[in-house]
Amino acid sequence: MTTTLHYRSWLRRSSRGLVMICLSAIAACASVDDTTPEATNGDSATASDPIELTLVSYAVTQRAYEQIIPMFVEQWKEETGQTVVIDQSYGGSGSQTRAVLDGLEADVVALALALDTQEIENAGLIEPGWEDEAPYGAIVTRSVVALVTREGGPTVQGWSDLARGLKVITANPKTSGGARWNYLALWGAIAQSGKDDGAADAFTTAVYQNVPVLPKNAREASDLFYKQSQGDVLINYENEVLLAAQQGDVQPYVIPTDYNISIDNPIAVVDANVDKHGTREVAEAFVAFLYTSEAQREFAKVGFRPVDPVVATEFADQFPQVDQLFTVTDLGGWDAIQAKFFADGAAFDKMLAKIGRSQ
Repeated sequence: MTTTLHYRSWLRRSSRGLVMICLSAIAACASVDDTTPEATNGDSATASDPIELTLVSYAVTQRAYEQIIPMFVEQWKEETGQTVVIDQSYGGSGSQTRAVLDGLEADVVALALALDTQEIENAGLIEPGWEDEAPYGAIVTRSVVALVTREGGPTVQGWSDLARGLKVITANPKTSGGARWNYLALWGAIAQSGKDDGAADAFTTAVYQNVPVLPKNAREASDLFYKQSQGDVLINYENEVLLAAQQGDVQPYVIPTDYNISIDNPIAVVDANVDKHGTREVAEAFVAFLYTSEAQREFAKVGFRPVDPVVATEFADQFPQVDQLFTVTDLGGWDAIQAKFFADGAAFDKMLAKIGRSQ
């Protein structure tokens, strides 16, 4: 698949190329001893110099990137003669975001939701407009919500079953970015069907009345369900269920196919860091490579819904078709969502107060 760089990115690279031509002319008249440390890495490196890139991503992508990265490294070597070493860091999306804000110098971030990427943007590390610098709004993989049950447990066929007294396990959306997808899926399943906010709030409230505890993150929620055997239903993500099954942990689950939310996972170059490291060219090439059919197939193999339509067709049997797949944009966008649902005193806090729960 051929990808096209956004104009702003092209302009940066073109301007940098002109500067490099001028610098090369000056360097030709300079002594060899006048070399600088920056000449050993990044865009100013020679083809024989190795270059280091740091990818910071959330945990469940690791298995895919372990296959994708060697393919990119090989391709870059063939095209440029240069060796790339990609350092990798994996963890919860929220904790990875905080690590970057606290000084982990990621060149590329692949996080679970755009809200996390926006935090890094707000800190001045990523320039505004990053969504326009890669295909599909810089969304590199997708998933949907899955409802995981137990062998011999209550039957669950869809959203409505969650409001009939079953114990539901989900994390706290005030502390877990991933849990916000769960909340929005519940709300949107009603709101996107044509009903008003009152009906959506009533349904969501009925579900959370049966949530016995609100863990701070998705990992703790999974541990409650799988390791401590709490709850009847775990609200999880299709990709995590499929990956667990590949690793031998098979659990019964259902994908609600009437309404479901598109869990969109973004990719972004961390502008401040790539400019500091001199790694912009290789970082942008790596991001572009993630949209090739080769990379998209690796994402699909570990349970992510590919954004490449051709690859999506190849894996169609693996992913049930959702009749009404709504997005964050359909719900107003992340800024509006944050203000309406998750800010202090917003809908989620009011719901907890209504059912007599504390965070």
